[in-house]
Amino acid sequence: MKFSSPLLLLTVMAFAISANAQIMADSTSKEPVEILEAKSFYWKKVDEFTELKILSGNVRLRQGNTLFNCDSCVVNSNAHLFEAFGRVHINEDTTDVRSDYLRYHTNTKLAYLKGNVRMSDGHATLASPDLEYDVSNKIGTYKNGGRVVNKKSVLTSREGIYYSDLRDIYFKNNVELKDPAYTLKTDSLIYNTDTQIARFIAETVIKDSSGVTIQTKDGYYDLANRKAEFFSRTTIRDKSLIASADQMASDEASGIMQLEGNAVMRDTAQGYVIMGGRIFHNKKTDASLATKKPLMIIKQDEDSIYIAADTLFSAKLTELYKNDSAKLKTFNFKEKDSTNRYFEAFRNVRVFADSVQSVGDSLFYSFLDSTFQLYHDPVVWNGKSQISGDTIYLYTKNKKANRIKTIENSFIVNEVEPGVYNQIKSSRMDGFFKDGQLDSVRAKGLAESVYFIQDDDSAYTSVNQTKSDAIDIYFDSGQLYKVVFRSDLEGTLYPISQKQPDEMKLTNFRWLINRRPKTKYDLFE
Repeated sequence: MKFSSPLLLLTVMAFAISANAQIMADSTSKEPVEILEAKSFYWKKVDEFTELKILSGNVRLRQGNTLFNCDSCVVNSNAHLFEAFGRVHINEDTTDVRSDYLRYHTNTKLAYLKGNVRMSDGHATLASPDLEYDVSNKIGTYKNGGRVVNKKSVLTSREGIYYSDLRDIYFKNNVELKDPAYTLKTDSLIYNTDTQIARFIAETVIKDSSGVTIQTKDGYYDLANRKAEFFSRTTIRDKSLIASADQMASDEASGIMQLEGNAVMRDTAQGYVIMGGRIFHNKKTDASLATKKPLMIIKQDEDSIYIAADTLFSAKLTELYKNDSAKLKTFNFKEKDSTNRYFEAFRNVRVFADSVQSVGDSLFYSFLDSTFQLYHDPVVWNGKSQISGDTIYLYTKNKKANRIKTIENSFIVNEVEPGVYNQIKSSRMDGFFKDGQLDSVRAKGLAESVYFIQDDDSAYTSVNQTKSDAIDIYFDSGQLYKVVFRSDLEGTLYPISQKQPDEMKLTNFRWLINRRPKTKYDLFE
C-alpha cells in the first residue's frame, strides 16, 4: 500500500501508535505503560516468544504518574522491560532523573540508569555514573560513587541511597561534605536536602574554615542555621582549646557551645583545665561557665592548683573591664596574651595544692597578677598552720605561694600537737612564704597571742598570753619557733602546771581541720 500524502502517512502512524499503546500493558502490573509520542515506531519479531517494539525520535512514555522521555526506546513486553537510549528523562512530581541509558522493569518499577546520571528533588542534584531507581518508592541507589550538590554544599561518597520523597540521602563509604564554612569526613552520613541537616552515624571529623576540628560518632549539623548537636563522646579542638563531653550542642550564630556529661575544657596555652557535669562556652568572648561539680586545674610545674565549687566562671580581663577605659590602659595586653584571663568560683569553694589548701564561699583569681582573692569566711592551711579572716589574698610567684594577706578578724592557729595550739589574732595579717612553706607573719591591730614555750627536749615549760599593737611570728619547717612583740606589750607568762591547753584559747578560736581538703581527689567528690 502506498500513501500519496505525507500528512496522511503521519496520521496513520499516529493512529497506529495510539492503537498499540496498550500493547505494552503488563499482565503482572496494575499500571500499563502507554506510548504517548514517537516519530517512528515498528515491531521486530526475534522468535516465537519475543517481539520487540522499537520507538525513536522524541519518545514519550507514561506509567501511572511517571513520565519517560528519551531519543529511542526498545520494548520487550514478554520480559516486562524496556530500554531507553539518549537524553533519558524520568519525571514524577518533584523528582527528575536523567541519564544516557535506562533499563526499566515495568512490573517491579525498577529503573537501572547509566551514563551521566542526574537525580534532582528540586533542592539538590545527585550525579553518579550509574543508579538504580525504585520508581514506586522513589528511592535511588548508587554503588560506584556519587556527588550531591545542594546550594553551596557538596557531598560525595562511594555508595548512597537517595530517598526522594523524604529528601534524605544516606551516604556510605568515604563520605565527604564540603561547604564554604566546613569540611566533613565520615563513613556514614544521612543528609536531608530540604532542611540541610546532616546526621552522623559513624566516626566523623569536621573542620571549619577557622581551623576548628570536631571528632564525633553520633550527632547532627544544621548547615542552614549553623547549629549542631553531638550525642556520643565528642572532642573539639580550637587552636589551644580542647573540649570533650558525652554530649555537645553548638550554635555558630550566638557562639555558644554547651557540653554535658564528663565535660572537659583544656587550654594548653594558658595552662588550665575546667571539668564539670555541664559547661557553657562562648567562643566570641572566650568565656566559660561550669556547673554540676565543676573543677578547675591550674597547671604548675610540680604543684598544680585544684579548685572546686558549685559554679566556676572564666573569661578575659578585658571583657571584665571593657567599660573601664582607664583600667584597660593599665593592662597593655598583647593579642592572645595568656595573662588576659580571670576566673571566679562561687559557693563551697575548695582549693588544693601540695603546699596550700583553702576553703571559702567565693574566690577570684587573676592570671595577670597570679592572686587568689577569697571571700566570706575563707580559711587557708599551710603545713600545720591555719589562717582565717573575713577576706584573704593569696599571692603566688613563679607558680608558688609567695605571700598572704588577711583583712579583718585575722586569725592564725599553729598546731603543736593534737589539742595544743599556738595562736595569733589581729585586725590584719601579712605573711610570707619560702619554698612553699610559711616563713613569717606580721599581725597588726589589736594583736593577741597564745604561745606555748618548750625547752630543748620539747617539753612544755610555760605558756605566754600577750597583747600588743604588732606581733611578728617566725616559722621553721612549718612550726612556729619565735614570737616578737613590737610595741605596747601587755601579757602574762604562766607556768605550764597552772594552765591546761584547753584553757588557752583566744576568743573566736576555731580549729577547722575537718574542712581541710586532704588530697586533690577530695575535690572530685
